[in-house]
Amino acid sequence: MGGFFGVASKGECVLDLFYGVDYHSHLGTRRGGMATHGESGFSRAIHNIENSPFRTKFDKDLNELKGNLGIGCISDFEPQPLLIQSHLGSFAITTVGKINNLDSLLKMIFQDGHSHFQEMSTGQINATELIASLICKKDSIVEGIRYVQSIVDGSMTLLVMNQEGLYAARDRYGRTPVVIGRKEDAYCVSFESFAYINLGYSDYKELGPGEIVYITPESVETVGQPFEKMKICSFLWVYYGYPTSSYEGVNVEEMRYKCGSLLAKRDAGTVSPDIVAGVPDSGVAHAIGYANESGIPYARPFIKYTPTWPRSFMPTTQSQRNLIARMKLIPVQALIEDRKLLLIDDSIVRGTQLRETTEFLYQSGAKEVHVRPACPPLLYGCKYLNFSRSKSELDLITRRIIRDWEGNASPEILAEYADPNSDRYQKMLDEICRQQNFTSLRYHRLDDLIESIGIDSCKLCTYCFNGEE
Repeated sequence: MGGFFGVASKGECVLDLFYGVDYHSHLGTRRGGMATHGESGFSRAIHNIENSPFRTKFDKDLNELKGNLGIGCISDFEPQPLLIQSHLGSFAITTVGKINNLDSLLKMIFQDGHSHFQEMSTGQINATELIASLICKKDSIVEGIRYVQSIVDGSMTLLVMNQEGLYAARDRYGRTPVVIGRKEDAYCVSFESFAYINLGYSDYKELGPGEIVYITPESVETVGQPFEKMKICSFLWVYYGYPTSSYEGVNVEEMRYKCGSLLAKRDAGTVSPDIVAGVPDSGVAHAIGYANESGIPYARPFIKYTPTWPRSFMPTTQSQRNLIARMKLIPVQALIEDRKLLLIDDSIVRGTQLRETTEFLYQSGAKEVHVRPACPPLLYGCKYLNFSRSKSELDLITRRIIRDWEGNASPEILAEYADPNSDRYQKMLDEICRQQNFTSLRYHRLDDLIESIGIDSCKLCTYCFNGEE
């Protein structure tokens, strides 16, 4: 994934930029960057944040970066923002998205006479550099952004900073959010709506799908009208979104309470655990909602050791992530021994981490472990956002089971596995429950998930659950 923050101020913007970007640290773990523009021109700093937080890496840059305009990002992949010199003038650019047709776009650009791109250490090009080259094929930045929105297969939300202001553009289908904040003498633009509150900004505007705005210290002007169709990622509320954020007017924490409440209503007394617990951090609010609805006490039978293990997927290899997932959760023996537990996690992807969590609960004396994922079974790899490092749909525990039973399953068969009322769906849940050694398993239903969010289903992307685009 990734997140960004930008500021257009009548005075120095660097501190607002620094803290605004830092508030997006939950969205990425590899690179952080900031770029500013002022009287001395453009300045930029990019650092690797895999082994230390954003703040510690950029403290020393605060005295070097100067200006009243700035953009910055937390990235889970490529270094950015980039500084570009072109026929459109000099600009800085940062992006959040996923390009499925990158190879064909590269081929097209090379055929049009573009000679080269920088290659990263992974052997791939920087996708943000590709987006910049597409923008520069047109006669203005706005035309270039519209061209990007029309030609990229996947998703693309971006910020562009020139010498006078910032262009902010939400993805063509609004798959990721963009919000504007305002205070006296400054505007900001952010992926997460909470990132500017403590900096003194108040809510000003949430961009519509595909909308392009131009932000200066004096004003925010819509230079590209929003499109009608929206497909915002439903997984933002389930997992990625920070509890204090809101998307399309729906707060993340409140949505998770509703999600847990509906999970409890589906159980309707069919299980009788002693306590309800959430897997830290994203499962906690779902568990509170379940406990509030069911009347079963909420407790914390394991605690995440946050000082050194803030994110379970920080390393790039799965074996390292599995180790950290095990190291960071410390059991509270007194709350586990001889207890029946109901555990809520945001999702089950591969199943590795939750199985190990369940095992140490049993080893700590738990009598039963009932599991309630806060979203439907993940059946399809995401085509639009990099929310998982899975390289194949067979990384998903659901698809491995389906492959073993069905071989290369047709779309019609996969649709049955997505239907909570079908025999195939129930058979799949029973097998996951057996493999993971849960006492019982019930996923959040898609219709309940949509009700938890509370906006029209046609505005939500649910591709990873049902394969519908």
